Amino acid sequence: MQQPAFAYVRHGQTPFFRLPTRDVGVDAEAYRGIQAVLLGVPYDGGCTHHPGARFAPYHVRRVSATTQSFHPSHRIDVFQALRCVDGGNAALPPFAPAMAREILQQEIGAITSARARPFVVGGDHSITLPVLRALAEAHGPLAVLHIDAHLDTSTGELWGDAFHHGTPFRHAIEEGLLARDALVQVGIRAPWGTPEEDALVKGYGGRILSPFELQDPRTLARELRGHFGGRPLYVSIDVDGIDPSFAPGTGTPVPCGLTPREVTSLLRGLAGCRLVGMDVVEVCPALDHADLTSLLAAHLIFEGLALAALAGE
Repeated sequence: MQQPAFAYVRHGQTPFFRLPTRDVGVDAEAYRGIQAVLLGVPYDGGCTHHPGARFAPYHVRRVSATTQSFHPSHRIDVFQALRCVDGGNAALPPFAPAMAREILQQEIGAITSARARPFVVGGDHSITLPVLRALAEAHGPLAVLHIDAHLDTSTGELWGDAFHHGTPFRHAIEEGLLARDALVQVGIRAPWGTPEEDALVKGYGGRILSPFELQDPRTLARELRGHFGGRPLYVSIDVDGIDPSFAPGTGTPVPCGLTPREVTSLLRGLAGCRLVGMDVVEVCPALDHADLTSLLAAHLIFEGLALAALAGE
């Protein structure tokens, strides 16, 4: 349930969507009875270009406060139908990447142990790997909708580290965290280093769609509902999947991206899928203009929460 607007103004704190707070770390018992936990991950130690995504949770919280609770398309009051809280930020060491991944996996594990869904605001895209590890441990191999300009299946050769924001889906495939043929990547358009850069995803039965191939997001959503079936679904959104004219606040912008309307239509069309978690990553507030990217991130998370509210679990 949201706090009243005047109460929010009075105390001056900034939880996601004016929600109750429950900063408990890895204490699963404290999440009992909660259906969704919003978790900030202020970490950008996996960035290869422009850092700054560590500050995104603070800015997304701030702009999310103006979001009301009733979803006009799904016809549901999200925060009445869904018991959700702001779980604070995962406190990750900025200079110890392996330790950061372990801590985040434990925090997501606490959320899933309480039978709640994590909604994660990063941070760079390297944080998705420990989230997927925890969710796969709880639910088995996952179906994934990945919205991005990049495949994120790189190796460590270019930057000398196998775990950065361009590698999470390579590890997820190699570790068996994803169900075969259940990875769908939408918005992919950045130039590749080699002609074989799509081989790993296609060899695993995945599907790759550029913005030029996306004719109707509602039709794609209908296809995905049938394709994913009852498998546990994770949605991972890198904001550089959206065109930088709409989302300038990101460290690796690529022209000719998706529109917010296309991404929102795609998410709304997933109603009925078994959503077990979601992230929005790579928001870099220092590069943003008029909070456009932070606002978009907040509304995309709200769309995911609406899907969870519709499921009613």
